[in-house]
Amino acid sequence: MEKVLIITGSKSDEEIAKQAMDVLTAFNVAYRYEVASAHRNPEKVERLVKESTAQVFSTIAGLSAALPGVVASKTTKPVIGVPVAAALGGLDALLAISQMPPNVPVATVGIGMGKNAAILAVEMLALSDSTLAARLAEFKEKLKA
Repeated sequence: MEKVLIITGSKSDEEIAKQAMDVLTAFNVAYRYEVASAHRNPEKVERLVKESTAQVFSTIAGLSAALPGVVASKTTKPVIGVPVAAALGGLDALLAISQMPPNVPVATVGIGMGKNAAILAVEMLALSDSTLAARLAEFKEKLKA
């Protein structure tokens, strides 16, 4: 059972997803990775969200970057959006993800920052998992050295 579901809008975004998967693996957090476009596979996106055991969704999308907002509209769980530099240096995706309408929040990290999305997911999960919180504190302490 995954704690984080990573969804990319395109197979071409897999390298950013790999950053997140590496972090989640290092923290021993169960995850699943899927490719599903909000535009080309909306039924698949909805099914993934509804059937997932994840406590956090990490969504990676470029261009119009609709995927994070669509996922957020289908769940009450936290959604993290990672913009991809597919066009306009990724600014289009960054703005699309960060400028969600009222009542449909999406936490947004920097362009191409799959690693930060995973760390944010770990921080969210650590709120109710003391073992994970201890690992996270150790990780943060090492950053200070």
